[in-house]
Amino acid sequence: MRTLVVLPTYNEILNVEAMLRALRQVVPECDVLVVDDASPDGTGELARKVADELGRIEILHRTAKSGLGGAYRAGFTWGLERGYDHFVEIDCDFSHDPLTLPALLAAAETSDVVIGSRYVPGGHIPQWSFSRRMLSRGGNQYASIMLGLKVADSTAGYRVYSQHALERIGYQTVTADGYGFQIEMTYRARRAGVSIVESPISFTDRERGESKMSGAIVLEALLLVTKWAIERLFGRGLTERRRPAPTTRRSPAWPWSPHARRSGRTR
Repeated sequence: MRTLVVLPTYNEILNVEAMLRALRQVVPECDVLVVDDASPDGTGELARKVADELGRIEILHRTAKSGLGGAYRAGFTWGLERGYDHFVEIDCDFSHDPLTLPALLAAAETSDVVIGSRYVPGGHIPQWSFSRRMLSRGGNQYASIMLGLKVADSTAGYRVYSQHALERIGYQTVTADGYGFQIEMTYRARRAGVSIVESPISFTDRERGESKMSGAIVLEALLLVTKWAIERLFGRGLTERRRPAPTTRRSPAWPWSPHARRSGRTR
């Protein structure tokens, strides 16, 4: 299966080179798309230099900081237009261990959505305090109960989606960001009837750079869950309003592909 790793970045100059090298070593068969939100620290420029060295890495430069959800929507659209079969979500700060990715990809061979889960047997959060862990787990349980997700870690951001899942979910109309984006994607996937499996991961806090998470993003997620639960109660779920994602499949635009050589396009 052709797999695209979608890597959103904003001010990740301390991590992006190491992450790209790790991905190339751990999953050399995967292509990578860095979606950079005009990072003022030069993340996009450094990613381009590493891409030129390693190959099979493309940079999608966006003009402003538009949030995690927007970055993933842009990355999914880019990949669907080029005919990829599977799409990986992963953070650039190494809170998601690239060494775990082969296990997630193996699970993706038989499931439409694979969630790298902290709250299934084998999952760990070694650096978190008891209170922080209980707050996160409580929020996930609240979302699962209110929305009927049957998922232990709906806020997890380490995932693999199949092309089929993205098209069924209608990802282009997902408006939430941060935790809310992951919950909404899970909710749409469950309502669309695609297969979902959770695979255990060990989650660690970033060691370099500043966290993008804030109390406002967490509050947004909780409010959205309540809103969606009310809509669900009255029969106005998200999938009734979704629009199908584009299904256009084009030849890859990599410079070494036959299509690229015929058309004369370069990176």
